Amino acid sequence: MRTSEIDAEVTGVLLAGGRSSRMGGREKALLDIGGKPMLLHVLERLRPQVGRIVINANGDPARFSGCCLPVVSDSIEGYAGPLAGLHAGMAWALSETPEARYIASVPVDCPFLPLDLVARLKAALLSKHASCAIAASHGERHPVAGLWRTDLIGAVAESLQQNVRALHRFTDAQGCAVADFAPVVIGGSSIDPFFNVNAPADLEKARSLFASETARG
Repeated sequence: MRTSEIDAEVTGVLLAGGRSSRMGGREKALLDIGGKPMLLHVLERLRPQVGRIVINANGDPARFSGCCLPVVSDSIEGYAGPLAGLHAGMAWALSETPEARYIASVPVDCPFLPLDLVARLKAALLSKHASCAIAASHGERHPVAGLWRTDLIGAVAESLQQNVRALHRFTDAQGCAVADFAPVVIGGSSIDPFFNVNAPADLEKARSLFASETARG
């Protein structure tokens, strides 16, 4: 898998604002995989692709102090979902990185994200003259992994005000472009790059894959 150069037009937004209910309420971002928090695996894959990065998370931001990154919470109470995280990320980007025209959103529970995610999403967006682009793999769309023009913030706010919080409904309404990604090889196994750690069994699989990759390296 090729890597991409830093794109200063893009601010990264790591979405970590969920409840982690299938993990028994444990903070997914801080779960250990291969000797470090899952959050750091995601950051290592995203960092070379974007300008600055902000974490979207609710609750005490001090738990992410080891990342040395800004943390912004949802402006809507009650864990309103990734669309609320997009709004928070866009607002932060418009204030703190006004040179950025886009935000790239990624979920905190996908430790095998493509290293060319942002470049390919941007290519799809520009090719379709769209305002956003989302990732897909194995015939399934992953709207949480997307690239969004920051001037979509008004449309996001309107959707939230109308209580339309499902991200796929928002992307459908915006006519998002779609970039399809092939499997990646981790530890000798071919896996979906958007494999997400939702439950304890997923966590064990991710740990096993990283252990195999380390042994091979």
